[in-house]
Amino acid sequence: MRKRDGHIHTPFCPHGSEDSLEKYITKAIDEGFTEITFTEHAPLPISFVDPTPDKDSGMKPELLEAYFEQLHLLKEHYKKQIIINIGLEIDYIVGFEQQTRNFLTEIGPMLDDAILSVHFLQHAGNYTCIDFSENVYLQFAEQVGGIEAMYNLYYETVKQSIVADLGPYKPRRIGHPTLIHKFQLAHNQSINDRAQIEAVLQLMKTHGYELDFNSAGLSKMYCQEPYPNYEYAAFAKQIGIPIVFGSDAHTAKDLHQHYDALQQKLSF
Repeated sequence: MRKRDGHIHTPFCPHGSEDSLEKYITKAIDEGFTEITFTEHAPLPISFVDPTPDKDSGMKPELLEAYFEQLHLLKEHYKKQIIINIGLEIDYIVGFEQQTRNFLTEIGPMLDDAILSVHFLQHAGNYTCIDFSENVYLQFAEQVGGIEAMYNLYYETVKQSIVADLGPYKPRRIGHPTLIHKFQLAHNQSINDRAQIEAVLQLMKTHGYELDFNSAGLSKMYCQEPYPNYEYAAFAKQIGIPIVFGSDAHTAKDLHQHYDALQQKLSF
């Protein structure tokens, strides 16, 4: 049976752990995985000001070369035991499409795989990292006119990411497309976003994207579901979107988190 984890972070993540790349790889082998992709947060556009307090949302640009070099060595060393894909998680940031395209054009030939994700939303000329904390999330909702308005802004931004021209090396997988649910139990409101989610998935299907079926939300106190949840993942499968499990692990301990539960709910 093919077991794949397509969303894994590394010690190169400035807000992750210092667990070695080898620790992730040997755990994946021990747990019977046949393929993994390391998808570290790519360096953010040079002129983009990271709104998080520690400015640690992306890898430091000067570490990119070492990231590729180490993964190339490990990929070769373990090639008889597991397929290791060298990847990145690329942020789609409204207004920075050209810089992102330039970056992808430069480093794209070195990538085996990649994810395109939305973490930052723009409002009134400012950017907010909407998955940083429940307080930041709720404050941003107030700024944009409420929870539903924030949900709508998020989904519209994901749609923009799907249709954006980021060049020939644009990632072909959309990361956690319901990340806006990360703090859904913190706002105590019932938001019917079915139409928005299904529209996102239909657009992904139309443009030939894979889905990052991301288990990390199950471990988040205010989420308690994967991104997207089982119902929408089943819808994605029904309309023919390729589904790739992603643990979004930022520590070796979280590698492959909830894989069995997701596999039992929805064979992928």
